[in-house]
Amino acid sequence: MKFITLSIYLLAFQLFIQDDDLTIVDDGEEILDVNREQFEAEFLGQPFVNETETQKLIDELNQEISQKPLNAKIGESGEIIPGEDGSKVYKKAFLEKFYHYLHGTGSSTLQVPKIAISPKVDVEMLANIRTKQIGHYVTYFNSSNKERTHNIHLASEAIDSHVVFPGDIFSFNKVVGKRTKDKGYKEAPVIVKGEVTEGIGGGICQVSSTLYNSVANAGLDVKERYSHSKSVPYVPSGRDATVSWYGPDFTFENQYNQPVLIRSNVYGGQMSITIYSSDVINFDPQNIPEASDKLPEEKDTSAQGINQ
Repeated sequence: MKFITLSIYLLAFQLFIQDDDLTIVDDGEEILDVNREQFEAEFLGQPFVNETETQKLIDELNQEISQKPLNAKIGESGEIIPGEDGSKVYKKAFLEKFYHYLHGTGSSTLQVPKIAISPKVDVEMLANIRTKQIGHYVTYFNSSNKERTHNIHLASEAIDSHVVFPGDIFSFNKVVGKRTKDKGYKEAPVIVKGEVTEGIGGGICQVSSTLYNSVANAGLDVKERYSHSKSVPYVPSGRDATVSWYGPDFTFENQYNQPVLIRSNVYGGQMSITIYSSDVINFDPQNIPEASDKLPEEKDTSAQGINQ
């Protein structure tokens, strides 16, 4: 009998504690349960709200529900695809509701107020900065090398339609991201002679090298660029830009007065990157030696190929 009485008491106590909680929801889905005691503090005997814990809560909510905006981009047929708004916690409105709960009693439910985040690149901007070609470069590769070609396509898609604003620095590694199987990159056992492969992602350096020469042709300010230990055949000697997730990066700054747009395309065995901007840009183009259209020599790095 005592055991039953104790169990009922504990259950009632738990219900009492739960009734004091704040349930935070987003679009009808429960995100978090918190209690006002977690956000109480005391200074010189006076209670006040712990702002540090409150900010941690907002940060946690943003990690759960925020959505990054999608920039406008150019489609395969040259059409401009509109961007999409993102969203994040509307801090001011959230705090008003949250403080109302903290200074009250009992339980409550709070629907997270959100504020829209507009994309940085919209349709109007893209239409304006794709009018004037300021840089261009083309390299060639063996399209029958399926794995390497596949990787070139993926990296090309990652940088295509990317906009670099005045004063901003473009990082190849940051924009393309880590080259992993989860992102679709493949091991390329047959690589171009002179290339260093990360195991997964063979062929990526041809994309970064093509970009480097297009950027140089546009006269943009190259900040970081490393050559392979040996020359690679798809660009003239000394015109390559090796990249590795855990090593070298290729970066450049847009020092001009207008944003610049990167267009990257792969046609069969041709890698083409063009830099565009608006008609009013003041730029300083540079003459860059062209790449040979002769297919680069390749080598098999697989165990089978090495033993042959």
